[in-house]
Amino acid sequence: MCFILVILLGMLKQIIMKINFKARILYFILILPFLCSACLTHVEEDIEAELTAEELCATVTFSLNVKPIIEANCIQCHGSSGQFPELTTYNSISANAALVKAETVSRRMPIGNTLTNDEINTISCWVDNGALNN
Repeated sequence: MCFILVILLGMLKQIIMKINFKARILYFILILPFLCSACLTHVEEDIEAELTAEELCATVTFSLNVKPIIEANCIQCHGSSGQFPELTTYNSISANAALVKAETVSRRMPIGNTLTNDEINTISCWVDNGALNN
């Protein structure tokens, strides 16, 4: 919507530029508050999004968030009789937390499946917060 307004204002500017000098000044006086408020609105939205991401990261727990992702996507290959690292218990997952994060963030794992961005962010948050057993 903002893009359409900018195009319309540009067209209005071309029309006004063909008129007289007083009309040009009026145009710039009218457009200035719009441009300033548009910039401020987008800055506030970005700050709110960052705070929300930080707050969400603080609520990530192993038992409620990370364990279900591991069980649904990793146990098939990294179960008790599978490939290194074994990811069946909290101790084995937390001991390899940095590796799990690196492999999921780079999207090398899980092979044959894809984690959503939310699932990858959940694992990253958990590791960054100390890979706690919570």
